[in-house]
Amino acid sequence: MSFDEQIDRIGTHSVKWDMMDTLYDVPEGRGLPMWVADMEFRPPTTVQAELEAMTAHGIYGYFGDDRAYLDAICWWMRTRHGWEVQREAIFTTHGLVNGTALCVDAFTQPGDGVVLMTPVYHAFARVIRAAGRQVVECPLALSGGRYVLDLEAWEARMTGAERMLILCSPHNPGGRVWTAEELRAIADFCRRHDLILVSDEIHHDLVHPGQRHVPMPIAAPDIADRLVMMTSASKTFNIAGGHTGNVIIHDEALRARFAARVAALGISPNSFGLRMATAAYTPEGAAWVDALMHYLDENRRLFDAAINAIPGLTSMPLEATYLAWVDFSGTGMTQEEILARVEGQAGIAANHGPSFGTGGETFLRFNIAMPRAMIEEACTRLGEAFADLQ
Repeated sequence: MSFDEQIDRIGTHSVKWDMMDTLYDVPEGRGLPMWVADMEFRPPTTVQAELEAMTAHGIYGYFGDDRAYLDAICWWMRTRHGWEVQREAIFTTHGLVNGTALCVDAFTQPGDGVVLMTPVYHAFARVIRAAGRQVVECPLALSGGRYVLDLEAWEARMTGAERMLILCSPHNPGGRVWTAEELRAIADFCRRHDLILVSDEIHHDLVHPGQRHVPMPIAAPDIADRLVMMTSASKTFNIAGGHTGNVIIHDEALRARFAARVAALGISPNSFGLRMATAAYTPEGAAWVDALMHYLDENRRLFDAAINAIPGLTSMPLEATYLAWVDFSGTGMTQEEILARVEGQAGIAANHGPSFGTGGETFLRFNIAMPRAMIEEACTRLGEAFADLQ
C-alpha cells in the first residue's frame, strides 16, 4: 500500500475529523487534525480482507472459539518482542481505556491513590478520578531534552495510601523508550511501596529505527506477582474503532481477582475487533508495520526539523509512537497566545499539554501519522504562524 494516499474521512463519524470544529474551533474545511491518536493510513490488506469476508457472509452473531485469536497474540509477542505469553493469561477488553478502568476497579478501592508518571496519557487520570480514586502525580524530570525517572523525588510523595502505579511504556506523550534498567527501577519502586504495576504497552510496536522496546516481564521477571500487562493491536494497525485490547496477567492470584470483576461486569468482546486483530497479527502484518515505521521516521525527521527551526519551539526527540511532543516555553507566550496561532492561524488541532498533567503546561501534542504531503503542509502553516519569531 501507499502511505502517501490521502483519504477523505470527513463525514465518516471520525472523531478526529468530524469533532475538530466543535472541540478546537478549527473548521473541517481547512483544518488539519493532529490530535486523536489514530492514523491516516489504511490497515494491512489482511485486515480489510477479513472484514470483507465477514460482510460477505452477512451474519453477525456472538463470537466463539477464540483459539486462533489467542494464538495470534502469543505468536506476535514471541516473534516481535521475545515475550512468551500463555493463552490462559489473556483477557480481552473494549480497548485499553476500558482495560485501565477494569484494573482500577479490580485492584484498588475508592479513596486509594494511583500513581502516574506525568505528563502522561490523559485518559488515565480521567478514569482514576471517575472511579473515586486519587491521582498521585510523580512528575518526570527533563534531562538532555528528554524525560527521565526522578525516583528520589517520587519517594517523598508516597503516603502509604497508594495501591497502584500505571506505567506508559513506551511513553505517551514524550515518546521515550524506557531502558531495561529504568524499567527495573520502576519495578523496584512498586515493590518497595507494595503497588500493583499496570504496564500499558499499547505503543510497543511503534518504535523508531535504532530503538528497542523491552517488555516489562523481560526487564523485571521477578515482578510477576504484582504485574498486569496491557497490549493491543489497535494503535499498531490503526484499528482503534474495533475497541479491542488485551489485559495479560500471568500471576494466578492477580488473574483470579481480575477475572472476578470481568465476570461481575459482564464483559465480553465484539467479533469485529477480535477478527481484525487476528488478521493483523500475521507475517503480512509484521511487514506492514516495518514499512510503516520507516515512513513515520521520515515524517518525524521532517516535522522535528521544521519545529526546531522556529525560535522558542522544541520538539522532544521521538524514540517511539507517532505523537510529537512540542515545547513552546521558549516563546514566552501564554497557552492562549500559542493556541491562537496554532489553531486560529495555522488551522491545526493538537492536544493541549495541560491535559497530560503536571509538566505538560507549555506543550502541545501533534499526531504525525499522516501522508507526507500533510506533514509538509503542517510544517508550512506552523512556520507562517510563528514567522515573526524567525
